[in-house]
Amino acid sequence: MGFEQYHEPASELSQETRTFARMITSLQEECEAIGWYQQRISLEQDAEARRILEDAQEEEFLHFSMDLEFLLRRTPKWRVGAKRVLFQSGDIVENKKRGEDAAEKA
Repeated sequence: MGFEQYHEPASELSQETRTFARMITSLQEECEAIGWYQQRISLEQDAEARRILEDAQEEEFLHFSMDLEFLLRRTPKWRVGAKRVLFQSGDIVENKKRGEDAAEKA
């Protein structure tokens, strides 16, 4: 049985790489679920149903965040890059450029 998250033979991948691939897949699935809920919420006219959908979407935000934090903890270079952009005020693209400039000087 093959798995789409692997682009190389699974038997040749380390356990760490296989876990990483699983978490990436989980992150993608959570992201998809967030998008699906957003579409449902945007069309739902019943206020109670919309509140339930919004609550479910909030759970997906938490699941996505947990997956991302796991990956950032296990991938130091990714965490460094993320810190340059995430939770920063100002222009997102400019933050990214400043982060690139800082990386070049290091």
